[in-house]
Amino acid sequence: MERFLGRVALVTGASVGIGSYIAKELVQNGMKVVGCGRDVAKTQKLAAECQTAGYSGVLVPIKCDLSKEEEILSMFDFIKAQHKGVDVCINNAGLSHPEPLLKGKTTSWKNMLDVNVVALSVCTREAYQSMKERNVDDGHIININSMSGYRILHNNNIHFYSATKFAVTALTEALRQELRLANTNIRATCISPGLVATEFFLRLYGSTENAAETYSKCEPLKAKDVANAVLYALSAPPHVQIGDIQMRPVGQVL
Repeated sequence: MERFLGRVALVTGASVGIGSYIAKELVQNGMKVVGCGRDVAKTQKLAAECQTAGYSGVLVPIKCDLSKEEEILSMFDFIKAQHKGVDVCINNAGLSHPEPLLKGKTTSWKNMLDVNVVALSVCTREAYQSMKERNVDDGHIININSMSGYRILHNNNIHFYSATKFAVTALTEALRQELRLANTNIRATCISPGLVATEFFLRLYGSTENAAETYSKCEPLKAKDVANAVLYALSAPPHVQIGDIQMRPVGQVL
């Protein structure tokens, strides 16, 4: 991680769950992290915790609704004006609505596509352009995907969500190929966790009982486990590209 000391990372969805742990780990390792999310108060609290802990980096909270391209572009303008640009982009933000294919709401499907697929692609494009403008040839773009991007569970509530994650799987490999054609050493990585102990299922089901039942089946991964996978990918030697990390709890069957 030495070559990333003092450099700028963007982490989307940094206010809660996996994103907050990724942001904290990067700050602890000396990076300047721009953490975006809709609930900027939570990111501000995390920034204060990092400062109190004496971490060598800094967390810069910024409010951004990733479903709106104009807000994403404004965020990148801010990063350029205040911090020159992005060296590492962690596309972590993602959401799911319990909307089956046979009776789901179109608005919910569009919202999942906007955040999980389109926003990820816009952030990727803008991060690459930021690196290219400054002749950054060792940047890194990491997509936090899901095991749902590789197999379909017998759960009607997440079938459309799975489709968006299959898209992330395809987009990450396509990005790797386009970066090669662009003759750059910028790397692309996909990290796909299985069951992780976060607020995801509580937000999905809107019920603590249903979320608890999901987590009772095996000991889930911790958000920090995923953050450690991010550090592993970033820490690989410059000539090594960690293309895809699939990680499950030991007790998870599918």
